[in-house]
Parts: sequence; C-alpha cells; structure tokens
Amino acid sequence: MTPRHEFVTSQSRRAFLGGGALGLGAIAAGSLLHADDQASTQRMSGLPHFAPKAKRVIYLFQSGGPAQMDLFDYKPGLAKRFGEEVPTSVYPPERKTTMTSGQKSFPVAPSKFKFHQHGESGIWLSETLPHLGEVIDDVCVIKSMHTGAINHDPAATLFQTGSVIAGRPSMGAWVNYGLGSENANLPAFVAMTSNGSAKQGQPLYNRLWGAGFLPGQYQGVKFRGQGNPILDLYNPQGMTQIQRRRMLDSLQKLNQQQAEQIQDPAIETRIAQYELAYRMQMSVPELIDLKSEPKNILEMYGPEATQVGKYAYNCLLARRLAERGVRFIQLYHRGWDAHNNAPKQVPAQCKDTDQPTAALLKDLKQRGMLDETLVVWGGEFGRTIYCQGKLTDKVYGRDHHPNCFTYWMAGGGVRGGMSYGETDEYSVNVVDKPVHVHDLQATILNQLGIDHERLTYRYQGRYFRLTDVHGNVVKDILT
Repeated sequence: MTPRHEFVTSQSRRAFLGGGALGLGAIAAGSLLHADDQASTQRMSGLPHFAPKAKRVIYLFQSGGPAQMDLFDYKPGLAKRFGEEVPTSVYPPERKTTMTSGQKSFPVAPSKFKFHQHGESGIWLSETLPHLGEVIDDVCVIKSMHTGAINHDPAATLFQTGSVIAGRPSMGAWVNYGLGSENANLPAFVAMTSNGSAKQGQPLYNRLWGAGFLPGQYQGVKFRGQGNPILDLYNPQGMTQIQRRRMLDSLQKLNQQQAEQIQDPAIETRIAQYELAYRMQMSVPELIDLKSEPKNILEMYGPEATQVGKYAYNCLLARRLAERGVRFIQLYHRGWDAHNNAPKQVPAQCKDTDQPTAALLKDLKQRGMLDETLVVWGGEFGRTIYCQGKLTDKVYGRDHHPNCFTYWMAGGGVRGGMSYGETDEYSVNVVDKPVHVHDLQATILNQLGIDHERLTYRYQGRYFRLTDVHGNVVKDILT
C-alpha cells in the first residue's frame, strides 16, 4: 500500500467512525434540539405582536445604585429628623446588608441637596440635576421601583436579564432575537461602558449584554472605551479589501463544511459574525467620525463629548447609532456606589452624566426621533435613608436599598412631565403604584410592540422569557 493510499484509507475510516458516532448521538439529541428550535421559531412568528410606539431603546444604566432621596424623591420633612434613629417598624433589621447590620445606630441622614420644581409639570429635582430639569416635561419619573436583590451583581443581573442567576439572555439579546436589525451593516445590539469621577465602580461582566442560551448571534457587541471601538476594525498593513474578502470567502467555505459535519450552531454564529465584522469595517469608521457634528451639538453634550470612553461621548454615539437603525443601545456608567461620602460622590456623578443625558433627549427631540426612541435611566437599586458609618453635618454614607428607588423613562410612547408612584415619609418603602423589575421590562418590550408573555425561547425542556413568570405593563404611564 502506497503512503498516499494508506492516508486516504485511514482518513475514510476515521471519517466513517467519527460520523457514525456523531450520527448516533445526533439521532437522540438532534430530535430534541430540532423540536426546541421549531417551537421557538413558531413562537417568534408574527413579530412585532402589535404596532410599536418605539423603534429602538437607549438604556442608560447607572451602575452602583443612585440615591433616590438625593436626586428625585424629595422628602423635606426629614430635615427636622436629622440624626434620629430610623424606626425598626420602617426599616427592619433583616433588610440590612452585612456592611451595616452590625452598626449600633441607624440615624436619619436627610439629603444635603436643595430641591426645585421644574417645567410646566413642576416635578421636583435635586440641584445636582439642572440640565435634566430643562427637559423634565419629556420625562416620566417612576419613584416606586422595587426589587428583591440587595447586592450589586445579582441586582444588576436581574435588571439586565430578568433573573438574579447568571446565564440568562440579556434584554437587548431578547429584543434582537425578537425583532432583528434595521441596519445590516451594524449590530442590532450595542453595549458601551464608562467610569464616573467618583472612581468607585462595580464590575461589569460580558454576560450583562450576552445571549445566554439564545444563539450567540443575538448577543450585544461591546464597543471599547479606548482606541478603536472594535478590535481589528482596520485591515493589517499591506492587506487590501479585495484580499480581505477573498480570505473571508475561503474561511466561510471551511466553516460551512465543518457546520454541515458537526451541526454545531456556534459555527453558524461564527460565520455570521465574520460577515458582520466585514460590513462593520465599512460602516463603523463613519459612525465614530464626529467631524460631521456641528459645534453647537458637541457643546450641548459637554466638554467630554469627543473623549472616547467618557459618558458624554457614549451618549453622542448612542444618538448616532440610533439614527442608523441600531435597535438596542445599552450604556453602563459606573460610580454610583456611594457608601461613604454621598455629598461628594453624588454631585461628581451628576457632573459626569446630567448634561450629556439631557443633551441626548434634546438631540433626539430636535431630530424628530424622541417619539420613536425609548430612553430609560436607572440603576440596580436605591440607597438607605439611614447613614452608613458616622453621621456628621457634612458627611453621610448610604447602603444598598432594594425596597424603593427611582427610574425614569422618556420618549417612545411614554407620558412626559409625569411623576408616578410614591414612597413613605422616609423613602424606605413604596406606598403607591409599585413597579417591579419585571414590570419595567414588560413595559419596555410593550413599547417595541412585543407581548412579553409571548417572547419565549425553549431551552432544557421549558419555555423561558425575559420576565420569567411575572410582569405587568405599566399602562398608566403610556400615551
């Protein structure tokens, strides 16, 4: 037997044995997987379920937990209770974290900031949010948010994926899976991160914008905060675009052969990602080139509008992504974890975020895009009215607080100039119109024309959805 004939024979034998083993396993598993895929496809038919009010979402996630009573939840009566013990009937010991449960005293720490009414709606805002005050009549302030998670990671995971347990698809991935993209040359779902001046940031894991058990093609594309937003965006020196296309065509043939043999859906995802990456080489350079932005627009977003990785830059990029048809745009801004010195940290965070956030709303509105763009602002939980650490006339800290906190929404069919829900006199518990995390998620999907109970995916024998088995659309805040 010649060496060539021996090689061909051995390869055929290996292929036969490997294919046989794969085939036997595929007979059992393939029928189950095919049933799941078929069921999921059936569930996805007919989207959107009804006429949407919004075409896209920009979610401004404030990582760390903004203090509601220092920003939105005005409690003037607490000034006279400075230093008094918060009654256990209001704040029981079992709702405290391990960081403060050992304290001997839990004194009331009223906000140090002055509040003013803004707009025709007269909504109260802290003096740290003067720019938001200029657009407050376009905003619905939800003061009655609540959650069941008291620590950062599970709380953030719950808001982003609908579960405190890691591994579920993110909201943007669900939207991408349900509605797809409006622009074939850009991702349907983009995530960006920035760090606050307070320089205290919780970790942000890729799974927060991941696809979970959905096919990988639906995950968010992370834009980097330094250098080029996408690695390998430009061809290596000496490689032409024609050469790049030929290389990808050859690679696609090899991947397709492997996909047909192994039947691994991850390979199809890889092929799709290579193709999207090629198209992004054409579209992203134009996207990130801010030279076309007028001077007055850059000034409106603030002095950091052109600094890559800053919150202001990300807000401006969010508008540019939105007008190019990106479906779900997620901004994560860290630094709201004010355990020790809230009077210093809260203004620092607002300095980073207030002007760019208001500019984003103004920019969308003047371009006629706000009505079809749902903007969402908020963190993973709120903050305690009692002081963490020692209370003084100038300094107080605030621990995690899941019982009540504030979110706001604007555009996309949401009523502007509205304050929704109420908390008790201590800003500790919701007393009117509670809104759970799953209610918020159901409402966001509703504005995109999606019935949250019908957006499902079959996995491990049952249907999953973003809102798990909960959630009601908050119809009172919708137009």
